[in-house]
Amino acid sequence: MPHPPGADPRPLTGEPLAIDLLNTRWTDGAGPHDLLDSVSGLAVWLNSPPVQEHLAPAPAPAALPAADRATLDRLLLARAALDTLATKAVRRDPATPGDADRLNEVLSHGRIRRTLGPDGAPESVVEVDEPSWLPAWYAAENWLRLAVDRPDRIRSCANDACVLHFHDVSKNGTRRWCSMAGCGNRAKAQRHYARRTGT
Repeated sequence: MPHPPGADPRPLTGEPLAIDLLNTRWTDGAGPHDLLDSVSGLAVWLNSPPVQEHLAPAPAPAALPAADRATLDRLLLARAALDTLATKAVRRDPATPGDADRLNEVLSHGRIRRTLGPDGAPESVVEVDEPSWLPAWYAAENWLRLAVDRPDRIRSCANDACVLHFHDVSKNGTRRWCSMAGCGNRAKAQRHYARRTGT
């Protein structure tokens, strides 16, 4: 289904880049959706704040990726690798060498070059084989940061019908829902109904 440019229809945004990429798939009353089922959906995602935050420091506008089939295909490779890793992280299952290989394949197409700038300050520049690898590489690299920081805070929504993920940054680490406005409120309403009806 084509998506109008600029309109991000996803119910949960603002998560770290790797999780934001996972959340390009969601389910609602109308059924399952996939923002990355088309190049126009890719354009919406590339213009979203988490992606722009990572791509803005790119060295030159010419290095920014196009919303084209090559960028989409590479992003789908990264999402598939991240989906497997996220599922295992949520279940506290260890990743297999094959799981790591899929993410490492994406990471192999980019690198961080460290240099000393003309003012004497250290600089880091991301280099990728082709601009179309940039979003996929950044998402994979972001996963590494999450895995080092607090892997136990990578969660899936407690609503069994929801496929969204989040990074729990709450102080006590007890977040259960993708959002209180969505799945959290539905669960509260269901509990209330069950208490009232005795079911």
